[in-house]
Amino acid sequence: MNRPLSAHRDAGSADDSSTRNRILAATAEVLGRSGQTKLSLSEVALQAGVSRPTLYRWFASKQELLDAFGRYERDMFDTGVSRATAGLRGTEKLDAALRFIVEYQQSYSGVRLVDIEPEVVIAQLSHIIPLMRARLEKLLSGANAGVKAATAIRVAVSHYIVRSDDGEQFLAQLRHAVGIRHPE
Repeated sequence: MNRPLSAHRDAGSADDSSTRNRILAATAEVLGRSGQTKLSLSEVALQAGVSRPTLYRWFASKQELLDAFGRYERDMFDTGVSRATAGLRGTEKLDAALRFIVEYQQSYSGVRLVDIEPEVVIAQLSHIIPLMRARLEKLLSGANAGVKAATAIRVAVSHYIVRSDDGEQFLAQLRHAVGIRHPE
């Protein structure tokens, strides 16, 4: 699930987009090893196979790189959910989105950033939870769709913080939170 997405730069070519995406994908790897506080732009450049001047052409500072990386991760997730739910409706679409959440968390290498810098991750969750809740709520219906979405996202965050290797249990909890039964 850690596939770079096609990024767009106003006057950039396909090679430029590929370079930018390589830098962002490398950022995930370096963050997974070092964390945000100790993130080294030199290490990101080395991991991406680009020179430091090339990295600075795309990202003038560590903060700019981290901001772009946050957008990159959200785009990866949103694109993945869109692909997983394409052509589906109703409960099937919702269930496909929940399955994607489980698969994404279990396959995503950056998920262990919580082990390296829990205080950074916890601080970021206050911004991420409302976004995730709003995105999931769009797939739900009924008067208590907001409560269901919020509950499912809290379950997902719990599995993110204390990782479990039981994907079926995780999926069952998400399904229960939104009120759908396992499709037979």
